[in-house]
Amino acid sequence: MRPATILAATLAIIPSALASDKKSAIVWFEDSVSDEIVQKAKHAIEEAGGMITHTYEVIKGFSATAPVKAFADVKVQFHDAEHPFMHIEDDQEMGTFKQL
Repeated sequence: MRPATILAATLAIIPSALASDKKSAIVWFEDSVSDEIVQKAKHAIEEAGGMITHTYEVIKGFSATAPVKAFADVKVQFHDAEHPFMHIEDDQEMGTFKQL
């Protein structure tokens, strides 16, 4: 196989391998948590290679797409005795009616 063909095949595989390491999640906080903490959590997600996809107004939180490790690191960093009211949930489609 020619080196150019091998390189092209390798480059085609890398993005899909990297994409599988990412997930979408909703990060939300109890109302008692300061806006500064929320901003720090957003910044930590972005610094880890993530992207904030939506900032919520009804709840104190945001949705993001980031490496799985980024969410784990943010949870360790911000979910402790000082910040006990942070939650991370997989972002998924929700509905109000059950299909039969």
